[in-house]
Amino acid sequence: MTLDDMLRDLHALREDLMVFERKYNTPTEVFVDAYRHGEEPADSSWVLDWSDWAATYELLQERLAQYSAGVNRVLEGNQINSLSQLMERTARHEPIAVPA
Repeated sequence: MTLDDMLRDLHALREDLMVFERKYNTPTEVFVDAYRHGEEPADSSWVLDWSDWAATYELLQERLAQYSAGVNRVLEGNQINSLSQLMERTARHEPIAVPA
């Protein structure tokens, strides 16, 4: 897997969250806080959306942690010396493999 692949996943998840935010006119962070505190949907037809919304947010958090760990592994592996150099290459969409 490359950093570019990982970033595409992050963008797709963020786009999914934006769909829910637009539909319910609520920022994800506000929704997730209420959801974690047991807030129930006012309309039973929202149950599946709310569950998907919360799951998508959790998946985004996991993917962000994986991306960050991947960046650290690339930097620690001496392939690239700094985040600035990494960004220079990723901005050109160079495929940078993430070491396992």
